[in-house]
Amino acid sequence: MSATDGFVVVDKAGAMTSHDVVAVGRRVLGTRKVGHAGTLDPMATGILILGFGNGTRLLQYITDGDKSYRATIALGSATITDDVEGEVISSATQSQLADVTNQQIHSVLASMRGVISQRPSSVSAVKVDGKRAHERVRAGEVFELASREVTISKLDVLQIRRTDGAIQIDIEVTCSAGTFIRAIARDLGAALNVGGHLTFLRRTRVATFGEDVANSFENFKAGEFKTLDLIDVARSIFKVRELSVEEAQELSFGRKIAASALPGIYAAISTSNELIALLENRDDGAKPIAVFAPAN
Repeated sequence: MSATDGFVVVDKAGAMTSHDVVAVGRRVLGTRKVGHAGTLDPMATGILILGFGNGTRLLQYITDGDKSYRATIALGSATITDDVEGEVISSATQSQLADVTNQQIHSVLASMRGVISQRPSSVSAVKVDGKRAHERVRAGEVFELASREVTISKLDVLQIRRTDGAIQIDIEVTCSAGTFIRAIARDLGAALNVGGHLTFLRRTRVATFGEDVANSFENFKAGEFKTLDLIDVARSIFKVRELSVEEAQELSFGRKIAASALPGIYAAISTSNELIALLENRDDGAKPIAVFAPAN
């Protein structure tokens, strides 16, 4: 693989969109073929993985991985966006907030752990009739998105702080793709009848990629950053099948080879440590669903 294929893990700054980071990536990487794995809201900071060249073909599999976040929920008011940037649509009284106990907060959040049905925030990138939900909301439409099944494997309360007019709750979350942290804040506030929204959000991990491999946005923008090789990322997110020379040749032509015992989609890697293809077992053999290496 050439150096034009790979990944960059960027620590996204606040007040910018994921597309803004991609636009910078196209300039500093010198290619239009740049995409990202998993949208981050403008207010959010943290891990945003960019793929470039053939790396873009693996982004969907990275996006499907679980993710970790640190966040702060404010109880005492609900907003139209379920975060601090939206218009306040309801507020609790001081006496209502005073009636909320720490035990109640822990109990409601504990009920959200595991496999749950969650309604996405209306101001999200989810498409409704071909148009992003957040675009429809900002155009004045009022609607609720359908609930979906998500998995929250970790939801820990780090600290609860009580201030005038709000209860601030710091949480740490690990969840499946498609989970909305803003919805956790909204649903906690609704369950306690005081309203809730997100005031801080930071993504600390996407699949196997965490803050330890992230480049600051400023360094990335300045062209001072480290990339990850296609082969190393493939090995980190897929089960691996090591190929014989003959098998690699067959796959490079897009032909099937004998099936393996590996489940799901897996990476086929040559004796020279090149990603040849992604494979999936079928009744008549292992079928290449994406071929990366040209025929020799």
